[in-house]
Amino acid sequence: MLSSQSNVNLSFFQPPAFLMIGIPGLESIHGWISIPFSSMYTVALTGNCLILFAIRKTSSLHQPMYYFLSMLALTDVGLTLSTLPTTLAVLWFDHRFIGFNSCLVQMFFLHSFSVVESSVLLAMSFDRLVAISNPLRYASILTDSMIIRVGIAIVARATLSLFPVPFLLKRLNFCPGKILLSHSFCFHADVMKKACADITVNILYGLYVVLSTVGVDSLLIVLSYTLILHTVMGLASPRERVRALNTCVSHILAVLVFYIPVIGVSMIHRFGRHLPHMAHSLVAYVYLVVPPVLNPIIYSIKSKPIREAMYKVLRGGGQN
Repeated sequence: MLSSQSNVNLSFFQPPAFLMIGIPGLESIHGWISIPFSSMYTVALTGNCLILFAIRKTSSLHQPMYYFLSMLALTDVGLTLSTLPTTLAVLWFDHRFIGFNSCLVQMFFLHSFSVVESSVLLAMSFDRLVAISNPLRYASILTDSMIIRVGIAIVARATLSLFPVPFLLKRLNFCPGKILLSHSFCFHADVMKKACADITVNILYGLYVVLSTVGVDSLLIVLSYTLILHTVMGLASPRERVRALNTCVSHILAVLVFYIPVIGVSMIHRFGRHLPHMAHSLVAYVYLVVPPVLNPIIYSIKSKPIREAMYKVLRGGGQN
């Protein structure tokens, strides 16, 4: 009896650590590659923190639209910090090992912030729909308490959706020789493929999470903009139409910046097995690094109130 139990225990293996990789095939110039990555991380953290400070310090920006923008900026900070330590450790110091449990924690936060970002973009599309379709009731619908409830629901949804994922991975038996990851961070689709066990449950649950969060959100965003266009086309004045659509430009760009890489990552993991590892790596970096960099740039360029508030923060101006 003891012998059979010990055999079972010996047959179950979880690696103490995984081996991460930077840009496959370009290891010799990781030092140079770290320069643009460090610059992008700096821009992402600085830009999003600047938006947060600008909205907090400017009383005229204490409106639903900008509260949702604060949520987006805070999410981008979290997403950036999820990948920054391991990515720069690989590129700067060639420190490529990450502990098994640390990998699962990073994976949980990385995917959770992605789900939160998708949810925030959906909330922002609803904000634009209410502002354009029912402007007289805008303030009464999107009250401060409503926005707080939306924020709590977004965080709870992401947490509950992703909470089972690490535990589903911990139950798997891994192959002792398969510890090399495809990125400088832990990606669910990447980690589960290192298991020497049936991963059907992991695949199905991962698909469920993607469809029930990002998939549903994208459809509802499309529906929101369909209703917005219907309302805008009903306006009598062409100037009013342009003015209404201009309030949506920043959000539309943010949606495209987030969802196009999401689609790319999903497609390449399912249908791009024949592609070189560098293609997988680059698409993943675009998905995780580029949106937090571009979002503050988009909003600082397209939104005059945000641009002016950020400028005042940089000058050390007070509230207004």
